[in-house]
Amino acid sequence: MAIVVNLEDERGKKAKSFDALVALVKDDLEKVNRTIVDRMHSPVELIPQLAGHIIAAGGKRLRPVLTLASAKLAGHAGERHIKLAACVEFIHTATLLHDDVVDESELRRGQASANALFGNKPSVLVGDFLFSRSFELMVEDGSLAVLAILSRASSVIAEGEVLQLITANDTETGEDAYLEVIRSKTAALFAAACRIGAVVADKPKVEEEALESYGLNLGIAFQLIDDVLDYSAKQAVLGKTVGDDFREGKITLPVILAFRRGDDEERAFWRRCLEELDQTDEDIARAIKLMEKHGSLAATIARARHYGEIARDALGIFPDSPVKQAMIDVIDFCIDRAY
Repeated sequence: MAIVVNLEDERGKKAKSFDALVALVKDDLEKVNRTIVDRMHSPVELIPQLAGHIIAAGGKRLRPVLTLASAKLAGHAGERHIKLAACVEFIHTATLLHDDVVDESELRRGQASANALFGNKPSVLVGDFLFSRSFELMVEDGSLAVLAILSRASSVIAEGEVLQLITANDTETGEDAYLEVIRSKTAALFAAACRIGAVVADKPKVEEEALESYGLNLGIAFQLIDDVLDYSAKQAVLGKTVGDDFREGKITLPVILAFRRGDDEERAFWRRCLEELDQTDEDIARAIKLMEKHGSLAATIARARHYGEIARDALGIFPDSPVKQAMIDVIDFCIDRAY
């Protein structure tokens, strides 16, 4: 079943909105990619082989692009942001490796996941290697402020992953607890990636906080849409199967809202499927129907738009420029993935 309509013009607008930002940081992004290739080198052959597999799997480099764009918006004229953007990508990639092991995922961006190809133990250990590489890059930068921001983000991400484990399979999870999970596991790195752009430009705290707010709220909106997409036919385009979160018993906002708005019989269905993981092949279709019945998918998209507006407002203190407009367009890119 699908909840979205794939329209050619919508796809074109999305591609344009992100491509415009990439074009503005193109030269820097090429330097970041070279740094990534160089810094994932190791005499232990399996490390670059496994790391290269996931890094080359087709990700959009959204987080490092945000670091580059934030630095450009803040007027940074040096090269510090290059290594730090690579650092952000290493942190993100390490979390992906660990997530796929925890979730027992077999696909990542339409290709076999690293753990499916190489096994769980190598994936965890190479994830640790990438975390370590990221800290080497932080130390080389030499800024305690940058080290504080990125190291804190790394610990918050880990806390978010543990919190998600605690709330998994618990249909009594509320919206506040869910939002705390996604603030930690997703939005924290978006926020850090953007804030360090102002730090390297030696901008006042108000600009640091503005970019942090932009990244945080963009990250929340991004994850909200990801959670909608789990119940969408568009997952096939993104390299996932419909209902992965459902089959794993993950409690996301579309589930929380459908559970709260449902009757006793419907809540019993959610408990059986998500708490007991007693599922049939037909249950995912029923889950989507219940979400449509109670408007929980549409409500989740509406909340994503709310956080997107907060992100948009956060950039208001910066003067108009092509990079500012492109960063605003990325908000729409993240949310319009649902269409």
